[in-house]
Amino acid sequence: MQRIVVAAKPGAEQPWVADAGAELAQQTGASVTVVSADGLDVEALSTVPRDVPEAAARAAADAAAARVREKGVPVTAEVLPGLPVRAILLYAEEVDADVIVCGTTSRGAVASRLLGNVPLELVHRSRRPVLLIGAPPSE
Repeated sequence: MQRIVVAAKPGAEQPWVADAGAELAQQTGASVTVVSADGLDVEALSTVPRDVPEAAARAAADAAAARVREKGVPVTAEVLPGLPVRAILLYAEEVDADVIVCGTTSRGAVASRLLGNVPLELVHRSRRPVLLIGAPPSE
């Protein structure tokens, strides 16, 4: 294993996803890139300028990358333009990633059906392995 792509969700703290990516990198010696998509397909149709969702994606990518770095693993952070599933899959193909690490959804069944489910779509559409990491049980 040489390349791990960790998907960071803008606006959500999922430290366990970054931890899983870091642990996998420690075990395999792979490099880690944390990516986060801004979620805008076409800026002209958006109600906000691209820099607003881009800032949220940058914050998510930087926070996850910092968490990976704390574990002693070299990491880079990238903000991807576009909708999450397409952006992450294109990036993973571009860098020839060995695995995509992603958090599970926190939406209920109805909300997932109406709004979409990024982790599930990644699993269904990816030609690369996708490792889904759920939140640890509450204490």
